[in-house]
Amino acid sequence: MADKRIIEGRNPVREALLGHCQIDEIIISAGPSSPGLRDIVRLAQDRHIRVKRVTQEEMARLSRSRSHQGVIAVCPPYEYGDFTRLLESVRQSSRPALLVVLDGIEDPGNLGSIIRTSECAGADGVVVRERRAVGVTPAVEKAAAGATQHLPVCRVSNIRNALEQAKDAGIWVVGATGDSSRAYYEADLTVPLALVIGSEGKGLSRLVRETCDYTVSVPMFGKISSLNAAVAAAIMMYEAVRQRLCR
Repeated sequence: MADKRIIEGRNPVREALLGHCQIDEIIISAGPSSPGLRDIVRLAQDRHIRVKRVTQEEMARLSRSRSHQGVIAVCPPYEYGDFTRLLESVRQSSRPALLVVLDGIEDPGNLGSIIRTSECAGADGVVVRERRAVGVTPAVEKAAAGATQHLPVCRVSNIRNALEQAKDAGIWVVGATGDSSRAYYEADLTVPLALVIGSEGKGLSRLVRETCDYTVSVPMFGKISSLNAAVAAAIMMYEAVRQRLCR
């Protein structure tokens, strides 16, 4: 199954089934069955998808995230969204764009969490870097809890070029940095927006930072000088949501 996409965990697999993701096979760990697993089996049978039961040892061998919760979906390779189509979609939308652009996120847990929050916050899509960054892996899909079934994730070769395209489409580019003098809640986030989050260790790269229209920060009052990237992204996304709801 080296060339297959593996979705692991009850919520991600259930969302894949409900979202009409193409699934070749559902693999269930043999043994006592919970209501959640029985629901997954029923959904698979409704879609005429083969359900295979294997030993717990075999399940552990097949798992890539090491957190399968007794169920794995075997699918064709993940299909990233097309960034140009995403821009066209937000251009035609009646509401202001909200894109989340990630400049070198490397931790699967962070990427999965950001995708999950982006979907919950009503973002239009997530954009990730093709090189020196994590892509959509089984661990990412597990952390995203099914959000990859509902939100496009676009992979681009050059983040700076993608941001320039977004600006040409009328989208404001706002970068999150630790040293900005402007707090995130002082910025107008009701405009069409691309929120840019840097890598866990280095933050925004120089060229990406220079491409931003401006930068914002989350004020820090403790002894630790920075937030987890996924937490910072969530804070800023929901500030955008708050401002838009209060318009």
